[in-house]
This record gives sequence, structure tokens and C-alpha cells, in this order.
Amino acid sequence: MRRSVLFLVAFLIAALGLAPPARAASPGTVVSAQPTTVYLLPGQLLKVPVNAWSLHYNSTSAIGQINTVSGTLLVPKASWLIGRRPVIGYAVGTHGLGDQCAPSASMREGREAELALVSLFLLKGFAVVVTDYEGLGTPGTHTYMAGISQGHAVLDSVRAAMRVPGAGLSTAAPVGIMGYSQGGASAAWAAQLQPSYAPDLRLRGVAAGGVPADLKAVAEHLDGTANFGLGAAAGVGFDAAYPELDLEADLNDRGRALLADASDDCVGELSKLAGLRFSDLSPIDLLNQPKWVARLTENRLGATAPRVPMFLYHAQGDEIIPHAVGAALRSQYCSAGVTVRWASFPGGNHVIGAVEGGPLAIEWLALRVIGVPALSTC
Repeated sequence: MRRSVLFLVAFLIAALGLAPPARAASPGTVVSAQPTTVYLLPGQLLKVPVNAWSLHYNSTSAIGQINTVSGTLLVPKASWLIGRRPVIGYAVGTHGLGDQCAPSASMREGREAELALVSLFLLKGFAVVVTDYEGLGTPGTHTYMAGISQGHAVLDSVRAAMRVPGAGLSTAAPVGIMGYSQGGASAAWAAQLQPSYAPDLRLRGVAAGGVPADLKAVAEHLDGTANFGLGAAAGVGFDAAYPELDLEADLNDRGRALLADASDDCVGELSKLAGLRFSDLSPIDLLNQPKWVARLTENRLGATAPRVPMFLYHAQGDEIIPHAVGAALRSQYCSAGVTVRWASFPGGNHVIGAVEGGPLAIEWLALRVIGVPALSTC
């Protein structure tokens, strides 16, 4: 009798052209996964010997809306023999605002500098998933430096990676997260958000370097400097993440023209804005407008304590993210009882901080992922 009823229901659905309601998209759902190839050098030279997939997956915007984000999953071809293969969520540093700047594109074209660090994880046999973040490689404007969106994108890239057919990964795999600069903020946000947003992930540790934890302080520091383009790009990113900011309405004609021109630039092209100030772009004090203060405060790291060990590192001579900003985050986490390993390097600039700290961060994170307890330097 029950089979007859089910058959009748199915017949009526087909006859009337109806369809059962679609399941709502959920964060971490794989939208598509297509095999791809990644290269270490331009001209498609030095193919990385891994199984790779170009991903689209569901995530959550800064204001709680389901979106679709792209990324790339890399899985070593050698079998993982003991337990479940670890999965690393790797968050890249600033690439730019245009879709052509996305790490997925740069890996396919052999121009992704951060593959040098990613490869150190691959050599250990770990799978690595690299998110493009919201709006970078997908429709819409990249929500650059909107930390909540970026943290969601990192966590959901790991969820999606574990569900890619044929990748051989487990949803019960141990997880580590790493990033520097924009990626450092994204990694730290992933650490803070994980207990409430992605408690299903078995996160073991997070390494975050050159972290722009206080964006207002960083923006004030960049004002009028050679790296002002990064502060301006963050304004574009926040405006994309939070429509009520309505940045264009607060700009002068010069500001509208300059930011429109920069809205599809990669990071190297943002130097065209060098030496400018926010006051050159707007007749009002943008950073102290209540609507901007509210969103910048919401995206300031440190108010929530991660529940996993953290490796924080920063170059003392960082000209983009002041060393004091990273040190303040370390102090906040330590005061909240987080197990923190802090490394302050003598490097003279932001890039050197990544070079000096990256390999040490990878070794620290690898130990956490395989279950070795962490020691605190608080």
C-alpha cells in the first residue's frame, strides 16, 4: 500500500510538472568541483604533481547571506597511510580586487608566489585548500579585508574540500589554518569564528602572520604613504560587504574616478594611489564617520578568544601593518587564556616577515595537526 501511494505521488509530480522543494544551500556545500592543473612557473612550467580541483562552494557573507566562493583544492598523489589525511585551509595575502588576481587563476597560470609555502604542506602529505575569498574570481566586488566574510570563506573552503568526490578526504580529518597579511586576518577570523560557525571542523591550530587586527589603526597608518592603495582598496572591499556604507556617495569626483579605476586592479597596480590621503578622495572624515567606525570595530580582531593554539608572527620593521598592531592582538589573546606562540622577527619590511616566519609557522602548525601539544609564550 505504501509503495502504491509513493508511486502515485511521483506520478502526479511528473504529470503536473512539479518538483520537490530544493534543499536550502548550506555553508560548505560543494557547488562544483572540476579537475584542474597548477604550475609553479609562468608559461605552464613545472606542473605541481598533485591532484587538483577548481572549486565553487557555498559560504556566508559578512551580513549573513549565503554566497558562492571559488577556490582550489590540492591533494598529494601519494596515499596517506595512518589515520585521516590532514587538511590545511590556506589563506593568501593581498592579491588585488580584480577577478584575474584570484589565486585560482594565478595557480593555473604559474604566477602564484605563495605556492612556495603551500608546497611545504604538500610535501608533508597534507591536502591544502586555497580560497579566493568572496567576490574574487566570482561575480561581484571582492569584499577585501572584511574579516568576517574572509573567515567564513576559509572555514567553508575546508568543509567543501572534505566533500569533493574522489579527493579521498574525510569530514573527520584534523584541520589546520594558515595565512599572512590579508590571509593572517582571515586565518585569525577563522579561529575566532570556528566554535560557533563551524564546530564540525576538527581544528587543531591556526598560524597567522602580519595580522592587520585593527583595520582603523592600519588605515590611519597607511594614509599618505606609498602603500595608501591598500587602505583605499579596503574601503572598496568594506563598501561591497556592507551596502549601508555607500562609499561612492561620500567621495568627491576625484575619489570616485580613482577608486573606479582601481576596482579591477591587482595588488601591484594599486601603487598608482601612492602618497594620497583619504582627504584627497572625500570632503568628509571617512574613518571617523559613525557608520564606518561601527563596521571597522565589528571587524577588529581580539574580542573573541579562539579555542585552539595560535602561532602569531610579525616583522619588527613592517611598514604596512605596524608591529604594535600584531603585538596588541597577541596581548589580547594571552589575556583571554589562549595558548599563543609569539614570534617577533627583525625583518625590515612586510614581505620579509612572510619569508622569515612562513617556514617556522608551517612546522609549528604541522605538529599541531598531528596532535603534538602546543606550548605558550604568553
